[in-house]
Amino acid sequence: MENASKALLMAAGVLIGLMIISLAVLLFASFGGTSSQIHDNVEENQISQFNSQFTSYEGKENVTIYDVITMANLATENNKYYEFPRRSTIATGEDRYITILLNGTAIEYGLNDQSTNIEKEYNKIISQDVNEITATSTELKKYNVTTTISDITQRVYLVECREK
Repeated sequence: MENASKALLMAAGVLIGLMIISLAVLLFASFGGTSSQIHDNVEENQISQFNSQFTSYEGKENVTIYDVITMANLATENNKYYEFPRRSTIATGEDRYITILLNGTAIEYGLNDQSTNIEKEYNKIISQDVNEITATSTELKKYNVTTTISDITQRVYLVECREK
């Protein structure tokens, strides 16, 4: 009788051990899935926040050349961050390169462009718009902005600014 009770205690101990291990595996899998969801949510928020820097200009009535240059600077910083050289063609949305078109001409820059040259080019664009202010029209030109978001990266890759 004594051996049978010891065998039952041993069996109960093994069952309790298996239950504890099963519970640990279940919790690990559950927390692993939650961690993955949190990571995905954080990534979605970062992409959304990045895109809003460009999409916030869509539909606005008073987008001026200064806003366009701001977007071009953001695109240039993005392109330099990802070490993309300036492209002669429009971005396709397969990577993180961003193209800014001002009346059909690309005005963003990339990795190998010097900051002083970029600043000179942007100042030239701004001064052209400012010089077009006349006695009859005392306002800067306004622009319509449209953005294109990549199906692959879910990020803005093309911003088109057209004079109204």
